[in-house]
Amino acid sequence: MSSNYESEIGRFLREMKEEDPSIESGQKKGRAIWWDKRMDPDMYRRFRESGLAQPAYAYQPKAK
Repeated sequence: MSSNYESEIGRFLREMKEEDPSIESGQKKGRAIWWDKRMDPDMYRRFRESGLAQPAYAYQPKAK
């Protein structure tokens, strides 16, 4: 049994992209600027090795 339900926001986004197909390419460009970056594995290794242990709840004051 398949469902054909489409939320209002889903329909809005689909219709907006149908009206202006350049939106999707703009989304991809924006993602490339902010998210799709080459990460340096050595940098992350150093972060993991040099960090202090995070308490379970960082905002709870320490008992005296």
